[in-house]
Amino acid sequence: MKRVVITGMGALTPLGNNVQAYVKNLWAGTSGAAPITRFNADRFRTKFACELKEYDAKTLLDKKEIKNTDLFTQYALVAADEAIKDSGLDFSTMDPFDTGVIWGSGQGGMQTFEEQVSEYVEGGRNPRFNPYFVPKLIANMASGMISIKYRLMGINYTTVSACATSNTAIMDALNYIRLGKAKVIITGGSEAPITEASIGGFCAMKAMSVRNDDPATGSRPFDVNRDGFVMGEGAGALVLEEYEHARKRGAKIYAEVAGAAMTADAWHMTATHPEGLGAFHGMRLALEDAGLASNQVDYVNMHATSTPVGDISEIHAITKMFGNDLDSVHLSATKSMTGHLLGAAGAIEAIASIASINEGLIPPTINTQDLDPELPAGIQIVLKEPLKKKVNVAMSNTFGFGGHNGIVVFKKI
Repeated sequence: MKRVVITGMGALTPLGNNVQAYVKNLWAGTSGAAPITRFNADRFRTKFACELKEYDAKTLLDKKEIKNTDLFTQYALVAADEAIKDSGLDFSTMDPFDTGVIWGSGQGGMQTFEEQVSEYVEGGRNPRFNPYFVPKLIANMASGMISIKYRLMGINYTTVSACATSNTAIMDALNYIRLGKAKVIITGGSEAPITEASIGGFCAMKAMSVRNDDPATGSRPFDVNRDGFVMGEGAGALVLEEYEHARKRGAKIYAEVAGAAMTADAWHMTATHPEGLGAFHGMRLALEDAGLASNQVDYVNMHATSTPVGDISEIHAITKMFGNDLDSVHLSATKSMTGHLLGAAGAIEAIASIASINEGLIPPTINTQDLDPELPAGIQIVLKEPLKKKVNVAMSNTFGFGGHNGIVVFKKI
């Protein structure tokens, strides 16, 4: 099968509106959490989130794109544009059928849905819906709009696997290029879940932190006092390219996508398997797909959302996966800084993993003060400050409601 590499990256995150700013704030251990400004959250159990900062769509997109798309699609367009420019690709010199888009979103146009249904009810149930209601709402519109904007006529669809969505998209892009079905695929994910309906729904589940008096420390993976995740928003984009195609055009190559895998917990609608059984097998299969052994992994960017059950479940899976090599692999949870971007989480965490390979730094886990006593001895979680370490292989874990486990492995090239 053909080798696949990453030649472009784009990011729109609570830590920065481009890759450079995002990565800089990762190394600095910056928290993106603050009180919600998008709407009045006084009545909600959780009153804070990781919103984008200083984001102005009018400076990045044209009026038509803004008017006719939901926020999650706008975020996708912004991140994809950065990634495409970063790649140096000139689509005018390529067969348009050689380039595709596989994009992910867990919720799709949540804001559009909320606004339109509210207007319908408040308007006496008079069905005067916006003609763009359905196009703005549906989750595949981000991939569609990216392909339309750049005239990319190859493979085009959207993956939905809750919080594993972006890694599902990356894995599919990897395999399509491996099989010779495309030379380039724009992949990643976007999410715009900071709405009253979305925040309210997760509040009802008691899934989010209620540390309203100190939002910046709300996300604290592995801390004995963790009380839930912090919602985030944004997008991450990656240009995946067939290696020989990239080499021939003299492209900058960030890393190789060495392998990927998906499994299912088949356990519970929202809870991960208590022993991390599906996660363990997902990691094992991803390494098998990459042709690598567990002792070759230098860094794992963990899913670790800061929930009482989920963090320990993942630790059980990692302990089983790495066994006697547990003290040589370093772990961190970047959601402690970015919050949880749901379907976009895997995309921005892929960028964090690739940055670790390129810069020889592992981002820290912030806010964690008292490690959960259930953590095994010898486990190497990077806390407070980034760790300088040569990273040849990085693994990125994502898990989602429904029992979805998506793991991607990146390798230095």
